[in-house]
Amino acid sequence: MNKIQICIDVILAAAIVALCVIVLKKPATPVAAAPAQQTEGAMPLAFVNLDSILQGYTFALEAQDKLMSRQENARMELNQKARTLQNEMVDFQKKLENNAFLSRQRAESEQQRIMKKQQDLENREAQLTQEILQENQQLQAQLADTILNYLKELNAEGRYQMIFSNNAKDNILLSADGYDITSEVVSALNARYSTKSNK
Repeated sequence: MNKIQICIDVILAAAIVALCVIVLKKPATPVAAAPAQQTEGAMPLAFVNLDSILQGYTFALEAQDKLMSRQENARMELNQKARTLQNEMVDFQKKLENNAFLSRQRAESEQQRIMKKQQDLENREAQLTQEILQENQQLQAQLADTILNYLKELNAEGRYQMIFSNNAKDNILLSADGYDITSEVVSALNARYSTKSNK
């Protein structure tokens, strides 16, 4: 395992040295705060900050609110049913301790009813959890599809060779302003969404 890691480190170090040599041989060009495609000598690359899109894209915000509302309603429903079941269990226990049941068969029947209700509650919880997970997956897929389709449309004329995604500066630590097209993408997505939702 260590030999593999050393080989990878050596290859990466060689690649970095080669990149430095290539960059140092080129004449330096000033980096202007302009869009990437207009910066002279700049590579045709761009990136979008996905966190910013999720915080600024109306569809993403509405989808998140809808999902949170669904989770809150599910939690409220389950809590209410759990409280009712808990009260019935306490009541059953009191009746059992006070010999309030007329027969053993009647006590067993009531116990079976409560156990079935408990099982129904567990099944309902599993069902709601599954429904919310599926809804979340569908919304995430729809959101990803919407963003990807817009980026394809934006780049229909080959404006960029690559468009990267960035989450909270995880991938791209530093870049010239012209490479970040997030605000352009958010504005366009919101304009398109507004047009669709007004129809």
